[in-house]
Amino acid sequence: MPKPYVYINCAMSIDGKLSLKNGMPISISDEEDLKRVHQLRSSVDAILIGANTVINDDPSLRVKEKYVENPKQPIRIILDGKGRINDNARVLDGSLETWILTSKNNPKEYLKAKKVIFEKEIISVYEILKYLESNGISKLLVEGGGTIISEFITENAFDLLTIYVGNIIIGENAPSIVRAFTASSEKETIKLQLLKTETKKNGILLYYSPI
Repeated sequence: MPKPYVYINCAMSIDGKLSLKNGMPISISDEEDLKRVHQLRSSVDAILIGANTVINDDPSLRVKEKYVENPKQPIRIILDGKGRINDNARVLDGSLETWILTSKNNPKEYLKAKKVIFEKEIISVYEILKYLESNGISKLLVEGGGTIISEFITENAFDLLTIYVGNIIIGENAPSIVRAFTASSEKETIKLQLLKTETKKNGILLYYSPI
């Protein structure tokens, strides 16, 4: 099936956590890594995140000129199957093109965003990619959260995964990079190909691809 090039990027603690115990955000990337992330954002057609990331982090997904001169602003794509995101969320401010992918059971209207309706309440990764490819998205950046990242990894629906491992430890019961998957045997584990590593000032950057 034709699909966009899918680039997953995230930052995690030494013990593999994406955020604090209650799902609230914490700064893991340093300035060096933030510059890399914004350069990456400027190189893609669209950025995809889920409703939980909007609710917990309220990101703008804007490429900041602090990090990239004359940046290209990608389309913001939000998965909000049940209409849970707040009307005051920064991704709904109308400043950038924004698509909300949702189910036919969601009556919510998004005044400053394009509402894309799917027949099923649970939208599959491949349905999303098929729609995006047919609507001109050739390079997609998936930023989170853990549930969305899990779905792309478990469905083998990505081309490159980069993980910045910072210099902090968060502890147990905090969300990890993979949330919607648990292996009960070695056979069920997911193996990836480590392509390279880069040592940074306050962490390490890992590059993986599917095997």
